[in-house]
Amino acid sequence: MKMTALETLRVPPFENLLWLRIETDEGIVGLGEASKAPASVAAYLHEWCAPRLIGEDPRAIPARRASLVPYLGWGAAGVETRAVSAVDIALWDILGKATTLPVADALGGRARSSIRTYNTCAGAGYMRRALGQRTANYALGAEGAYEDLDGFLHRADELAHSLLEEGITGMKIWPFDAAAERSGGWDISADELVTALEPFEKIRVAVGDRMDIMVEFHSLWSLPMAKRLARALTEYDTYWHEDPFRLDNPADIADYAPHSEAHVCVSETLSTIHHFREALATGAVGVAMFDLGWCGGFTDARKIAALAEAWRVPVAPHDCTGPVGYAAGSHLAMHVPNALVMESVRAFYKGWYNDLVTGLPTVANGMLTLHEAPGHGIELLSDVASREGVVVQRTTAADL
Repeated sequence: MKMTALETLRVPPFENLLWLRIETDEGIVGLGEASKAPASVAAYLHEWCAPRLIGEDPRAIPARRASLVPYLGWGAAGVETRAVSAVDIALWDILGKATTLPVADALGGRARSSIRTYNTCAGAGYMRRALGQRTANYALGAEGAYEDLDGFLHRADELAHSLLEEGITGMKIWPFDAAAERSGGWDISADELVTALEPFEKIRVAVGDRMDIMVEFHSLWSLPMAKRLARALTEYDTYWHEDPFRLDNPADIADYAPHSEAHVCVSETLSTIHHFREALATGAVGVAMFDLGWCGGFTDARKIAALAEAWRVPVAPHDCTGPVGYAAGSHLAMHVPNALVMESVRAFYKGWYNDLVTGLPTVANGMLTLHEAPGHGIELLSDVASREGVVVQRTTAADL
């Protein structure tokens, strides 16, 4: 089997997402996905990756990955890593289809047949525009069945009841972001703190300890303020504190941990086993979180999970991007023994994911299960490439 073409698709109005199709001479097509700066990722895929992949065997994944390592740009979750992550996910999709196995089995077998999922409380339009992690990109004010971001900000008690009715016993919220945006993460006023703590109070009054509350800080805070916020949250028995600050210095994790009764969860922003090795070596990581689209795909995520297992730390794949990344994280979570929980966004998997793809994992009674299709199971709908405004780029051997 040889790869014959790389094709990328950018589909309005999903400004942050890119889909990659890798075609083979046996008719098998692997589907990958990247998020953030999709035009830049597409350029890297066609300029750098295509000449090193076309004509080669996609099933020899370690060899293909080694050929893509650049002299610069390999050590962070930038364009190079996101592009290679998309390639890796597509290659494993091809391998699964070629062997007629779901990726969870092609990786070496399953540790479980289902996994608990929590709800990241975003709305249908959350982070759809290319504005970055800002309140202007929250898409508040939309009308839909699952506008859970507006819900946690204003009706957290009702939202907690709604999730429990579906069997979902974990919810992730981020009510501190507006204050961090105003102050640059250096300060929070007394009024801002009261407002940010209201959702936690409402949840605990409404449902008691039946709901685990994961706190997302989006790496927005200074270390001193992160410590203060951790102490302020103690009475609400939060489950984990995710990325309270940028992880430029792993020692900061150990400095922060004594101030937090919750697990310290890091980090969707890290890539490579080397970054996770430094973080885990602090002894303060409670949950290792990685995004398969940002850390190097299945290949690197499996290594990170094994490294975390050596430190007796559980892992929790990240998902708040696109449907392929969601499925990839779910397959990885079924395979690795130390997977704790899988992230999902009901506004996405019950909403716009279905406008683009088939084969999504199933969520029922708070548990996630996979479809048994070969590969990661996700396929773009047949009309996606022909929709108005779609940007399709294609590289074949004739273009090299």
